[in-house]
Amino acid sequence: MGNKLVVLSDMWGAKKGLWITSYLGYLQQYYNITYYNSQQLANLKLTIETAENISNEFENGGIDTAVAHLLKKENEPSHFLAFGIGGTIAWKAQLQGLPMESLFIISSNRMRQETALPKTTVKLVYGEKDQYTPSQEWAKQLGVNLEVVPNFGHELYSDEKVIGKVCQDLLAQLVVKQPLV
Repeated sequence: MGNKLVVLSDMWGAKKGLWITSYLGYLQQYYNITYYNSQQLANLKLTIETAENISNEFENGGIDTAVAHLLKKENEPSHFLAFGIGGTIAWKAQLQGLPMESLFIISSNRMRQETALPKTTVKLVYGEKDQYTPSQEWAKQLGVNLEVVPNFGHELYSDEKVIGKVCQDLLAQLVVKQPLV
């Protein structure tokens, strides 16, 4: 099994991430998986964990810390699956030289602020009702594959139907050795 998949959590890490076990269950027989808790990569040490506090910590140096740690930990080309803030971390790490075979990001709030495209195949998935979904114009301008799933919000990645579809997309890439579409 030569295909490595690096998985980066959303901002909650493992605390609200029971859904991650569904992804790992589907994919572990096809990939050698390395999982990173984004809070741990960023060295977040919060007394009160609210969405606002966590987000502020990532914005105020946490993203940069997580990128630096990821660059130290990963040095072979791998496939990446990243959720929420994990997508921003992976994107920025690739721009700083992290070797990647592909990057699959789901519901990353900050993507629409990015202006440089990583040098790998990128696929973004968002829910139609997610206020952070980048525009199709942004995606076209950067040359990014953006899929918007009808009738879902920001946490679509925790839904079993979406989990199944994302895993099928990743596995199809392995079987056919084609870019994410």
